[in-house]
Amino acid sequence: MNIFQDIVSRFSQTVTAYAGDKALMQAMVSAAANVIVADGEVASEEFDTALAGMQANPILEKGYDRLMLESELYEGIARARTRAGRAENLRLVAAIEGRGAEEREATFLIAADVADLDGIADVEARALDEIAAALALDKAALLAASPVRRPIQ
Repeated sequence: MNIFQDIVSRFSQTVTAYAGDKALMQAMVSAAANVIVADGEVASEEFDTALAGMQANPILEKGYDRLMLESELYEGIARARTRAGRAENLRLVAAIEGRGAEEREATFLIAADVADLDGIADVEARALDEIAAALALDKAALLAASPVRRPIQ
């Protein structure tokens, strides 16, 4: 029975990938957008890092092309410029809180990669705290296990 469940799970994931997983895409876009805007400026390197991270995800890679992801990321960044928009982005991130750890961790790590381009600044660390809380993840454990640099002191 375990093999059957594994086959059904893989088939379901494949179908979801080709159909596009909007909730996962919105969570990744929103997490990255909140970090991109945290320091008050939108750097093209941060934007490119977020896009590369999302395109590396096998589910998003099959369901969304680069242009679609760029458009969604621009919208997420526009939302993140206001407090209400950042709160909406966090709601979109929290929408996947009940999913498996792999998807939640991938969402967090994309945001962490964006934050870490020049070392994680305090404002970016606070944005990552909010994202980790929305995803019910241990930020410190994920940062310790990933190759990101430590927050700037």
